[in-house]
Amino acid sequence: MLLLGLVLALAGHVAAAPSSAMMGTGHTVGFGELKEEWRGEVVHLSWSPRAFLLKNFLSDEECDYIVEKARPKMVKSSVVDNESGKSVDSEIRTSTGTWFAKGEDSVISKIEKRVAQVTMIPLENHEGLQVLHYHDGQKYEPHYDYFHDPVNAGPEHGGQRVVTMLMYLTTVEEGGETVLPNAEQKVTGDGWSECAKRGLAVKPIKGDALMFYSLKPDGSNDPASLHGSCPTLKGDKWSATKWIHVAPIGGKKKLNLGTPECHDEDERCQEWAFFGECEKNPGFMDAQCKRSCKKCT
Repeated sequence: MLLLGLVLALAGHVAAAPSSAMMGTGHTVGFGELKEEWRGEVVHLSWSPRAFLLKNFLSDEECDYIVEKARPKMVKSSVVDNESGKSVDSEIRTSTGTWFAKGEDSVISKIEKRVAQVTMIPLENHEGLQVLHYHDGQKYEPHYDYFHDPVNAGPEHGGQRVVTMLMYLTTVEEGGETVLPNAEQKVTGDGWSECAKRGLAVKPIKGDALMFYSLKPDGSNDPASLHGSCPTLKGDKWSATKWIHVAPIGGKKKLNLGTPECHDEDERCQEWAFFGECEKNPGFMDAQCKRSCKKCT
């Protein structure tokens, strides 16, 4: 479920719980003044589907690092079969790709934490990081990120995918746009491939990220989230994708707030501590999250 990120202040001498703020304002994105705080321009693209462009979400160094780490591991991409839920080869998707596990290394962990802050959905709901490479006309025909089969959308897999964060690792000279054919508006004018003109489109620019929702606010599948990767006509397109689910992958973890002598008062304490709130908001955290802040044993 989406985190609201807002906790009522406690009465008396206890400070307020961590709260969230707007993206792109120079203020916090997420649960407090975080070390990995992202500040940048957010461009609203569409309400149907809900789509936003985050400018300069990744640094050039992060983009280059992911590309070089992925390059020797690339294999032919596959798609999910709508009936069996298994991965199968298909001419619908002609790219190559690879996966990195969550927390693969410090660079990927930092990016994953940033995605969690901006989407306000915890890391437990995230899949690993998928890296894709397109060149010489390679493409991915329009498709949905939400699952049609009951296997991948099951509770043990975190339920349906709700948000996609598509991060561009290179700037493409021609083609390679992400197109949303069912969006409420279409791009016009020069500079777009014929494929891109079929709908709302985003040019792959190094460091930018496209965030869109596959589900409507009521939790139903959003047909407007249909999207594809136009043929890369000139240059190389590298991208990294984070798919985020409505619930923790692997099922909801058993809650353990500690012992009577050393415990947390709130089930979110471990998450807040992970994001550095023990140091940044000690008045609240020392009173409510003794176990997660290691104030007792």
